[in-house]
Amino acid sequence: MPDQLARVVSGIGPKVKALRKQHGYSLQALADRSEVSAAAIHKIEQSGMVPTITTLLKIAAALDRPVSYFVEEGDDAEHQTVFTPAGTRRPIYTSHSGIDLAGITGPYGEFLVAAAEATVVPGASSGRKPMQHAGEELIHCKSGVLEFIVGGSSYTLTPGDSLHFRTQQPHSWRNPGKEDAVAIWMALRPQ
Repeated sequence: MPDQLARVVSGIGPKVKALRKQHGYSLQALADRSEVSAAAIHKIEQSGMVPTITTLLKIAAALDRPVSYFVEEGDDAEHQTVFTPAGTRRPIYTSHSGIDLAGITGPYGEFLVAAAEATVVPGASSGRKPMQHAGEELIHCKSGVLEFIVGGSSYTLTPGDSLHFRTQQPHSWRNPGKEDAVAIWMALRPQ
């Protein structure tokens, strides 16, 4: 068990560094997004410091990954095919309040696409500041109403509507309705 723990812990820093570079973030840019100091991120990346769970949660959210991405040991052969039976969806961490994500795909670190059934409570939003990051998102509304602003254009999704966009554009979302909105939300992150 100590060897396995050491492998997991020693893998956190390189994963943080690889994702930071993949997103094109400087240490300071990731520090600003995560509210973790650039010095601490540098130490984590160099495996000179083991992050607390709170620090890892902040960094994971800033890099659009679940915490599990940083601590799962991956055997590629083991995770090439993942079956998710109904009722066994894993919760996915998000820094946004008012949205519940139930994962419907395999481990995020092993696949390029992640998807979840999202339940967004009335009034919930992605916040005041639009998001921008590498990749694509596809949202298919099953019930309720979701409003997106992508690249300055507004889109209102009602049941049956879908929205697919490149996430390099500034984008934000909110539930302007009076009932929960439920959607299948997919994200593609480049390698």
